[in-house]
Amino acid sequence: MNEKIDEKNLEAIEKENDQVAESADVLSDREDDHAEGEFASGGSEYTEGEEIKVTPEQNDSFGNDVEEDDAEEAKEEETAEESEELFEHPDYESELVEIIRGDLSVEEKRDRLADYHYNDIAGVLDELTPQERRALYHILGAEETSEVFAYLDDASSYIAELTPEIAADIVQEMDADDAVDVLEDLDEEQQAAIIQHIDDEEAKEDIRLIQSYEDEEIGSKMTTNYIAVRRGLTIKQAMKSLIDQAADNDNLSTIYVIESTEEGNETFYGAINLQDLIIARQGTDLDSLITTSYPYVYDHESVDDCIEQLKDYSEDSIPVLNSDKQILGVITSQDLVEVVDEEMSEDYAKLGGLTAEEDLYEPLKDSIRKRAPWLLTLMGLGLIVSSVVGIFEPVMRELAFVVAFQSMILDMAGNVGTQSLAVTIRVLMDENLTAKEKLHLVLKEVRVGFVDGLILGCISFMFIGMYLHLTQAGRTWGFCYTVSGCIGVAMVFAMTFSSTVATLVPLFFKKIKIDPAVASGPMITTLTDLVGVVSYYGLIWTLLINVMHY
Repeated sequence: MNEKIDEKNLEAIEKENDQVAESADVLSDREDDHAEGEFASGGSEYTEGEEIKVTPEQNDSFGNDVEEDDAEEAKEEETAEESEELFEHPDYESELVEIIRGDLSVEEKRDRLADYHYNDIAGVLDELTPQERRALYHILGAEETSEVFAYLDDASSYIAELTPEIAADIVQEMDADDAVDVLEDLDEEQQAAIIQHIDDEEAKEDIRLIQSYEDEEIGSKMTTNYIAVRRGLTIKQAMKSLIDQAADNDNLSTIYVIESTEEGNETFYGAINLQDLIIARQGTDLDSLITTSYPYVYDHESVDDCIEQLKDYSEDSIPVLNSDKQILGVITSQDLVEVVDEEMSEDYAKLGGLTAEEDLYEPLKDSIRKRAPWLLTLMGLGLIVSSVVGIFEPVMRELAFVVAFQSMILDMAGNVGTQSLAVTIRVLMDENLTAKEKLHLVLKEVRVGFVDGLILGCISFMFIGMYLHLTQAGRTWGFCYTVSGCIGVAMVFAMTFSSTVATLVPLFFKKIKIDPAVASGPMITTLTDLVGVVSYYGLIWTLLINVMHY
């Protein structure tokens, strides 16, 4: 009975499946007919092997799409051009050259030039002939020309074109520190001739004062452009004194206060902010505006010792005093930027093994003089390294191919040493570094050198072993990986030692008051080469020759 029911159910299911299949076929045929009808209704009939024809309506539609794309591209180009115009800067150089070479009168040219910044005028001097430059100096006058010269990196070539009398007129109008910068690029004979023709005795005295300091002393970086008022004046009297001095001194933001001692000297007492003086009421006591604990430096202090102290203050200027606490000049924020830039350039030169910074147009003999001392020292150290390599001559004679990997070990040790040296020099710029922080720096660099060496040593061990097995016919796997193991261990040891030495040597120089930048990259590299050679060939000689008897 159950079997009959199952047979009937099976027949019903099969019949239903057949009906579904027939319905799907009919539906598929209808869809094909519909597609053919749509294609035929477009006005084109297609048979295999014939070219498809496009109707005018379809062609117009395609053309509209192309026009829309062109319009979008044109709009994008227009937007880009508008953006360029928005950030376009005027060509002051061409405008200035046109004014200077034009047919305008001297007065008209002077009025037109007054609209431009001194730095822009300084930038076009190279574009002018010597005759045009002399005409420009005449138009501007000595005072304005001195402002232009203050923006030149090297004004000596332009000063040399002038007679001593005209050059003296310009130099005496400059701030004393700028005048010294210009004169120091001239030979002694030219300097003496110009200084002799300076009529302003005060300007001449200021120039000689700054020239009297050594380059390493902070007094050589100061300017005498500052304003000072006496203690005990009223607000009205202090303002009058300020106005009287402002014509010759433009560092106005900070006003220094001096007081007379029993010996008759005028010593530094404090400083007043210009804004406080301007807004003070008539009856206000001047002493209430004075900051008596204002920072200062002494003229014979070294630049290196003063840089960090000066950087810690955000003042526009800081006074420079002599041993009697008298104000000689000030260090401005601009002077500080220049000093820091000079120190960084000097340290960079020392890191490269130079005794001083070089410039692009320096004479050949001066460049050789700066480089030769370090090169001779490094050559001596290199001879020591070569002598040590000669000790391992038996190793090279027995296993000549191991020499091929020497440079890789030494290069990696030198690279990591240079990195640690750069980090250490940068950290040591902080004069407030504690002993604990120095210890942390040493341990950190040792760890970095060790981990880097471990990573590269393991990679060298794996790949050099396979490389030797493929290239050294007849060598066993054990021999190949023993050699690569020596390379890996030597690399770990050399890189760790390199990081350690590159950190400790600058710290030692800093401790004994020597510029840490003297621990130059080439010097550190030479020392690490010595250790790398000893560790590498020592391992090869011990393991491969004495222990494994290869």
